[in-house]
Amino acid sequence: MSLTGTPFFLTSITLLIAAVVLPLALWGRIAGPPLVRGLARLLMLLFAQVTAITVVFVLVNNANNLYDTWGDLLGTDSHVAAARDLGPDGMGGQQIKNEPKQIQQFRPADDPRVGAGVQMTDLKGRISGVNGEVYVWLPPQYNDPAYRNKKFPVVELLPGYPGSAKSWLGSLHAAEQLQPLMRSGQVKPAILVAPRTNLLAGADTGCVNLPGQVNADSWLTVDVRKMVIDNFRAGDKPDSWALAGYSAGAHCATKLALAHPDRYRAAVAMSGYNDPALERDSLAGKDPKLRIETNPLHILRSANAAGKPPRTALYVSGAAGDGYQAGMGLKQLARRPTTVDVRLIPANAGGHTTAVWRQQVPEIFHWLGRHLRA
Repeated sequence: MSLTGTPFFLTSITLLIAAVVLPLALWGRIAGPPLVRGLARLLMLLFAQVTAITVVFVLVNNANNLYDTWGDLLGTDSHVAAARDLGPDGMGGQQIKNEPKQIQQFRPADDPRVGAGVQMTDLKGRISGVNGEVYVWLPPQYNDPAYRNKKFPVVELLPGYPGSAKSWLGSLHAAEQLQPLMRSGQVKPAILVAPRTNLLAGADTGCVNLPGQVNADSWLTVDVRKMVIDNFRAGDKPDSWALAGYSAGAHCATKLALAHPDRYRAAVAMSGYNDPALERDSLAGKDPKLRIETNPLHILRSANAAGKPPRTALYVSGAAGDGYQAGMGLKQLARRPTTVDVRLIPANAGGHTTAVWRQQVPEIFHWLGRHLRA
């Protein structure tokens, strides 16, 4: 039974109702010695507690797309087939132009909550050694005959931790919000790509390459990117690509865009952070060397010192103590052609929640439209 499916939700509701009805019906009818009666009543109370907690978990999980499968929840799934040392460029000595096309079979998304028109595929990363699902949504203009020869910019969508690849499309309703805006021309049409980022049991990869454990950076910036270009009319230049993330995904979006200006032009970070150690399960945060090297402040500072500030546009939003200071730190370091736009979210806006990030979707895609071109 699927963790996020309707049958499990209905089953949990049914069990909760039974847990409430049983004590009312049987409390005074239990026979036997006092110890037996007391134990039976205790079990009924425990059953009621467990079913109530289960229903609350299911509601929260389904609303926020935290865990997709039982394996994700229980920590029994791994999506890493291999994690060899790919070197500083994350390519392992390969040249992407020499790699054969990776044509995928797509099917309608398996969860109706992501909205109409979303398709998915199971991708085996040839470079990264990561296997995972990738969701794709095409803008209204994609199948318009007037655009049949046109390529489109792409935005990779990254959730927090824990988080499902469906989060942006399900909890944040990104496609649902953007479709009328793109159709009317208020927002520039773009392909939305949502890849799996929950790759290891009980660990936030921090979107890094860590030989022997995971090549999350190469999964997102090489394998997923190439697959989209191979299967859709997607631009293949850096100016056509951006990343957007919230919470841990915001850290990833900023880090990856600054580290790979040859692959991405822009990044959006909502309620993120610079120091990966702020996420206690972060692999990067637990490694002293990676903690420094994957901090966007360090990446930007090093690029500036080398006389090569990246041609990267950043949009950072957050409340005080929840992303705003991280953005201001980057803004203070930015040197042309790097640009950093920072937006302060009011403290009473709703906290570190999907409701706050959902409201920002139209605004951030207006901003992305000014920086991306196919």
